[in-house]
Amino acid sequence: MKKIFITDATLNSKNSTFSFKEKIEIARQLEKLNVDVIELSAIQNVKSDTLLIRTISSFVKNTVLSVGVGMSKEGVDNAAAALAGAAKPRLRIEAPVSTFGMEYSCHKKPDKMLALVKELVAYAKEKTSDVEFCAVDASRAEEDFLKAIIDAAVENGAKTITICDTAAILMPDKFAQFINAFANFKEQGVTLSIAVNNKYSLSLGSAVLAIGGAADGVKTSVGGEEIPLEALADVIKNCGESNGYSSGIKYTELFRIIKQITRIIDNVKDDKKALAVGTSDDGNIRLDKNDTKNDVMVAAANLGYDLSEDDSAKVYEEFLRVADKKTVGVKELDAIIASVALQVEPTYKLISYVINTGNIINASAQITVSKDGKDIQGISMGNGPIDSAFLAIEQVIGRHFELDDFQIQSVTEGKEAMGSAVVKLRADGRVYSGNGISTDILGASIRAYINAVNKIVYEEA
Repeated sequence: MKKIFITDATLNSKNSTFSFKEKIEIARQLEKLNVDVIELSAIQNVKSDTLLIRTISSFVKNTVLSVGVGMSKEGVDNAAAALAGAAKPRLRIEAPVSTFGMEYSCHKKPDKMLALVKELVAYAKEKTSDVEFCAVDASRAEEDFLKAIIDAAVENGAKTITICDTAAILMPDKFAQFINAFANFKEQGVTLSIAVNNKYSLSLGSAVLAIGGAADGVKTSVGGEEIPLEALADVIKNCGESNGYSSGIKYTELFRIIKQITRIIDNVKDDKKALAVGTSDDGNIRLDKNDTKNDVMVAAANLGYDLSEDDSAKVYEEFLRVADKKTVGVKELDAIIASVALQVEPTYKLISYVINTGNIINASAQITVSKDGKDIQGISMGNGPIDSAFLAIEQVIGRHFELDDFQIQSVTEGKEAMGSAVVKLRADGRVYSGNGISTDILGASIRAYINAVNKIVYEEA
């Protein structure tokens, strides 16, 4: 009886906004369901995406983890490094093969795309024995070119070939005939897999006819654009034996697990996530004492921080202290990082400041700092006391930094309340935060800004 290999691409959805925790939970459920392959997106943010892949690799032991490599050797290197601890790693090369797709998506002519696929598959093969080539938009490709590029991928080491009807232009019977034309590649020990867009609700029919023919594998998803996982598994369960094929899916777990993944997807759609780590909406981050160090580091990475192992340990230790008393959001996490991470010997030290402001004059600031034992003074006018103070500091330093965020809050009560300020500056794509505390909120802000500048100067040195 033919074994059908089922790949799930739920975590590779183009519209995915799953949090870190949600991705972990979906991967756990797919592992329990015993799908053959869990497909993950190509790495975009090296730090946070690598952390996610390594975390999933720590518990996914029976299922292949497939990570996209993009269209470069650097992408192959990043994916291979992230999968270093995986029990069953796979590198996935996805390339458009239709004339329109090649020119529109990659600005490449067929000969250049052919050469690139050869290079990437061969390079990926050096990193791992399991390499997949996905012929995107194959149903609209020139027949001779499609066969040539698949042949090149196989010759250079691809063990799985996925042929995609990305535009969903073929009726199920025509798609099955289309796939059968590539049956000869199976003689070379290649797994022939399919992917069909479900925009017209015909993908299940295409899959059933294809696996009745040459196809060995099917790419599915829960709530995505691909062939519905639950529907395909149900067909194989009820009709597979009489038609000569089976799968490794645990059918007794199917309904419960699909329902659980669907609930996660629905929560994402309704924007009711309990932990929005890994999304672009930083304001939704909510961490508590039950969150792991990985959760906290992903949240920090998504706020723009690139922490060393030593600073990560310090941040997590302080996080646990704070989280024991309250939920930690963006402001709290910023303050924690500013307080304990990358503490350096200061290059610039605040000596004095004078701020003049009022409702009938423009605010001005006179800031004096010391550097290498010498006092340096900056004077500037700005749009309010904080702006004028920051401009005066920039005048002293002789350069401008992008102000990524600025927060002020009271940390004690009463007339002599202490004020805390957090300043986040961006330099060369990285975020540096500074913290300042004073009974004068202007003083706290100035100290926070100088603290962040000192971290930048230290790193650059």
